[in-house]
Amino acid sequence: MKTFYVYLLTNKNNTVLYTGFTDDIERRVNEHKTKISNKSFTARYNCNKLVYVEEFQDAKDALHREKQLKKYRRKWKENLINENNSDWLDLSENW
Repeated sequence: MKTFYVYLLTNKNNTVLYTGFTDDIERRVNEHKTKISNKSFTARYNCNKLVYVEEFQDAKDALHREKQLKKYRRKWKENLINENNSDWLDLSENW
């Protein structure tokens, strides 16, 4: 059974937030960190720090959650991150 992920990335100063969806979180975060697409939003704004992630067993549920998160205001997303990762540490640091 596959696992799907919805995640939030930020830059080193925590000034930009990016919401994403994937079925391979390690590969996808690595793509962001290495700027595989140098014209992408995450490359332009240096969003390469994973600060929040949710797991889903169903792709539809994950896509629905991604759309929800994208609609929320920044303050709501900040509160979500603070509840789960109050120091805004890079959750992918030890991968």
